[in-house]
Amino acid sequence: MLARDVMTGPVITLRPAHTVRWAVRVLLANAVTAAPVLDDDGTLVGIVSEMDLLRGEFQPDPRTAMRPILGHAAPPPLRVEEVMTRQVVTVTPTTDVARLVELLIAERVKSLPVLEGERVVGMVSRRDLIRMLARSDEELRADVIAALTEQYPLGPSWDVTVEDGVATLSGHADDRHDRIADLLTRTVPGVTRVRHLP
Repeated sequence: MLARDVMTGPVITLRPAHTVRWAVRVLLANAVTAAPVLDDDGTLVGIVSEMDLLRGEFQPDPRTAMRPILGHAAPPPLRVEEVMTRQVVTVTPTTDVARLVELLIAERVKSLPVLEGERVVGMVSRRDLIRMLARSDEELRADVIAALTEQYPLGPSWDVTVEDGVATLSGHADDRHDRIADLLTRTVPGVTRVRHLP
């Protein structure tokens, strides 16, 4: 499975000059946890996440302190460019989902922009991956059968079962066709493993 199979688009984007409050409303309204920040030419210059937008926004509540909190806190950041992350980890549409998961874990981020050349073409989030894993076995089986039928409209054919995301192909054509069938099955979003029984 590749990033293009699970990515979300069109992408919700922000500009460096947008206000933090505007960015908060955009993320909330679109139910996303991060948005790429693009310059006027559409080039990726950063990413802003919910965590970035929380920086400096809240002061201690005086009800939680025994003594009054004296002094004035620094004003909160006003613009996206003040809080965005400038070093952005990205993937391409052909990045393997296994590698994508490694990046999400290693970088401790919830989503990654998908770049085709210099253009942002999608976002992949942990939720997108969870959505793929949540697909029913019936849906996965139907998609596997459709992929095999498209490749082999006149045969050979295999019996297909799917249980908890693991697809099992039963039947034997020949080694070459069986190998192609296994590879096609692995490309179906949500299929986590493939077994082939004679």
